[in-house]
Amino acid sequence: QLQLAESGGGLVQAGGSLRLSCAASGDTFSSSVMGWFRQAPGKEREFVAAISSQSFNMDYADSVKDRFTISRNNAQKMAYLQMTSLKPEDMAVYYCAAAEWAPFGSHLDHYNVWGQGTQVTVSS
Repeated sequence: QLQLAESGGGLVQAGGSLRLSCAASGDTFSSSVMGWFRQAPGKEREFVAAISSQSFNMDYADSVKDRFTISRNNAQKMAYLQMTSLKPEDMAVYYCAAAEWAPFGSHLDHYNVWGQGTQVTVSS
C-alpha cells in the first residue's frame, strides 16, 4: 500500500525559497502520477503541480508557474516541489498526493493517496 510523507515546510520571508519533499513507501510509486496541492485556512484544497510517472509531463497552476518546479526520483521514491519567489498568498498546508490509477491531470478526485501535509508560512 502506497504511503506518503511530506517534509520541508517552514517559515520563510516573502521572496524566499523552500523545497518540499515527499517520501513514498510502496510498490506503485514509479507508476503513479504525483501531485502537490495546498490548502489555506478557510479555502478549498487546490492544485499546485503534477508530474507524470516518468517525468515526461508536468503541469502547474497559473499562480505558481515560473516560480515552482515539481520533480521526482523514482529510484529513491521521492517527489519534490521547489518553491521560489514565495509570496504571502502561497502560505498554506501543502499536500503530496498520488494518483495510482488515474491519468495525468490536476483534478483532486484523481488522487487516491495523500500525505499528512506540511505547513508553509510566508511572512511579508
